[in-house]
Amino acid sequence: MKNLKLLTNPLNNENPITVQVLGICSALAVTVQMKPAIVMALSVTVVTAFSNLIISLGRNTIPPRIRIIIQLVVVAFLVIVVDQVLKAYVYDVSKKLSVFVGLIITNCIIMGRLEAFAMSNKPWDSLLDGIGSGAGYGLVLIAISTLREFFGSGSLMGFQVIPEGFYQMGYKDNGMMILPPMALISVGIIIWVQRSFNKKLIEN
Repeated sequence: MKNLKLLTNPLNNENPITVQVLGICSALAVTVQMKPAIVMALSVTVVTAFSNLIISLGRNTIPPRIRIIIQLVVVAFLVIVVDQVLKAYVYDVSKKLSVFVGLIITNCIIMGRLEAFAMSNKPWDSLLDGIGSGAGYGLVLIAISTLREFFGSGSLMGFQVIPEGFYQMGYKDNGMMILPPMALISVGIIIWVQRSFNKKLIEN
């Protein structure tokens, strides 16, 4: 039951974006299309999970005075590995994500979980917490990118889904959906919907 909560709580009650309001910058920057958003979500999940695991394994030997430096080194190493893998296998997406992969190093979600969880919990629990936190972050990114790509470009994952006949009848894509402000508005709508139907969040 505890392990299940570590995986599922970040999807809703403890979502890092909509509840804890962390990682907003990347959520706004990489959600114009679904494909970059999914790759970014997977990248953050991998880094969060394995940085949690590594820090938890060494939590009893890490000197308190330099723990932040060690955490940053671990995260930076994992980000470099992820970045190189993306460049090797999905170079086009890697170019779209640009500097945002590198900025995973400073992602508040990752550093927050290292400090709040990995430094005081066992490796297996920390790994699950990292996976859950990354999945919660990714879920919001994918939801926002789905809305923005569908209404802004008429496509999903780069494939046209709105029939050409609709355009011939006068339908037009909403250009505002691909502008940065709409990402923030989309996050706001998701937060509003979540808090409207989640009793625990209403009480808080």
